[in-house]
Amino acid sequence: MTDVLIIGSGGAGLTAALKAKEMGASVIVAGKSYPTHSQTSMAQGGINAALGNKGEDAIDLHIADTIKSAQGLCDEQMVRTMCTQAPKTIAWLESLGVPFSRLDNGGTGTQTIAQRQMGGASAKRACYAQDYTGLKILHTLYDTCLKEQIAFLDEHYLLNLIVEDDTVKGATFLDIRTGALKQVSAKSVIIATGGYGSLYHGYTTNAYGASGDGMAAVLRAGGAVSDMEFVQFHPTALKHSGILISESARGEGGYLVNSKGERFIDELKPRDVVARAIFREFQEGREVFLDVRHLGEAKLLELLPQEIALCKLHEQVDPACELIPIKPVAHYCMGGIEVDKQLSVTNLKGCYAVGECANAKVHGANRLGGNSLLEITTLGALAAQNAVHYAAQTQAKEANDDQLKKDNIMIQTLYVQENRINFYEHRESLGKLLYENVGIIRDNAKLTEAMQALDMMQSQTTHMGLADKNLANNTHLIDFLEFKNAMMLAPLIVKAALLRNESRGAHFKTGFESAIDADFKHSIVLHKEV
Repeated sequence: MTDVLIIGSGGAGLTAALKAKEMGASVIVAGKSYPTHSQTSMAQGGINAALGNKGEDAIDLHIADTIKSAQGLCDEQMVRTMCTQAPKTIAWLESLGVPFSRLDNGGTGTQTIAQRQMGGASAKRACYAQDYTGLKILHTLYDTCLKEQIAFLDEHYLLNLIVEDDTVKGATFLDIRTGALKQVSAKSVIIATGGYGSLYHGYTTNAYGASGDGMAAVLRAGGAVSDMEFVQFHPTALKHSGILISESARGEGGYLVNSKGERFIDELKPRDVVARAIFREFQEGREVFLDVRHLGEAKLLELLPQEIALCKLHEQVDPACELIPIKPVAHYCMGGIEVDKQLSVTNLKGCYAVGECANAKVHGANRLGGNSLLEITTLGALAAQNAVHYAAQTQAKEANDDQLKKDNIMIQTLYVQENRINFYEHRESLGKLLYENVGIIRDNAKLTEAMQALDMMQSQTTHMGLADKNLANNTHLIDFLEFKNAMMLAPLIVKAALLRNESRGAHFKTGFESAIDADFKHSIVLHKEV
């Protein structure tokens, strides 16, 4: 039995692993892919911290910007904790070797780290490594974990949490490489499995694997989720592929222009405002482009090399001399597993959640650009600290194998289930349905249509099975399990959106265009639909 089982090997999970190991705990990190494949690697623009390099920023300003962006739905204490710890987090990451871009001023330590301005920020606050910030942080964390000889279970797909007497005692996994099921017993468990952005399949910057597996497992175990209606749409994804063009492109001075060549919005307003402005241009029959030509090729190659390569590869556009066609797509989930200030999961003792899978009340109705990488590192350490303390105080015994037996039966049933309907087609339909009916601008009629369509889709899942009957390396099975989780979470997104008859942050509803604090200045908490 390990002290701390961490499920998810992205930035939040790796940070938690390093902190737990530092505190003397035994640690296992389980992930359905490899750490370097995680969503963290796709965070390009930067990580916020009020370092005060130029005297124009302060921690209180960072706190104020975060609260303003959250529009009344954050927990000020949690925001204060995250923002106050930010400079120490940057210093820690730098001590591990994260190669932040530097200022040419001859300074030392964090005083030399370059920073750029992101949307909704009142100062240049985002520390960056060109436009590979998440990737550089992730690789550095992983390298450090390997140096610390932290144990990894790669390609292990989470099936369920093991719960006895409302206490989580481990989890069951499918070993993707062999097809075998196994359980891992633990004194405490940290869920760091990422968000549910891939439910907007075909209309998201997220990888297919961002399917909300950890949230679904928590719901099945008796936990809750909250704020599921708050899905952030990033204003600038490539038009045809949906691949992210970071906010750093606008932070460095890029413009948004329509097909008439007109600028129509302040590019550094919060993401929800910019995304809606672009959507309205589309509704009026105009295309929208990102214009960075005026920055010059030398500066683009220095600061945004990844963006340049992505545009050339996926749009056949050279940003140094051509406009970049863009569209807003689903990018980040503010909602997630309901946790308290210790990041402990509601109703489940010994279980913690951190990162995009959790609702730590630091983003509220709209996440401030640059705060996601900060959350996973700063709160990842906090989750580990609390999990280690819990593990040290418990006299846990090995979990029984009841859940493992149930999961074996479940998997065996899937192999013999009728395969009359291709679930991949429904996965595509689900993405289109959510983008069109539960997207940037919503109304209750379309939300109701979406719920009815989901009910119909849910009724057909018993006729969806596996075309691939192999045990080893059956990615078809993993895709189906992810789809089943998506079908659990999608109705909760729609239900929460129907319940919130107001507009707040990323949730904008026609007919209810104003925020109504008296009725809705709170989270909507939901449990598994029975």
